[in-house]
Amino acid sequence: QVHLLESGGDSVQAGGSLRLSCAANGYNSNRYCMGWFRQVPGKEREGVGFIAGGHSTYYSPSVKGRFTISQGNAGNTLYLQMNSLTVEDTGIYYCAAATSFSCYSNIFQQRSYEYWGQGTQVTVSS
Repeated sequence: QVHLLESGGDSVQAGGSLRLSCAANGYNSNRYCMGWFRQVPGKEREGVGFIAGGHSTYYSPSVKGRFTISQGNAGNTLYLQMNSLTVEDTGIYYCAAATSFSCYSNIFQQRSYEYWGQGTQVTVSS
């Protein structure tokens, strides 16, 4: 059974940085896809950043150049380094893990991911 646990969410001022972590018990991300989604009330959950096969990374245009996704050496911890945060980055951030190679062709789609964490709140104030 895969269990994902996020941490690192906090309240920061615009321009600041945060690093989110996702501990993935019972899962190794080197084969499939793993990534981060975020959601704000009233809006659909959106893909933020993903890593496929343990090395290929993908980002939403809204965060590219500011956020960096990476994983620990053992492949069971996922990180999201978030720099130059803006108010628009506020939301609940969810870690997600896939167990099928089909995630490679639908990496930004929620339906590609079978396992989800409970989320961690990021609040950016102006």
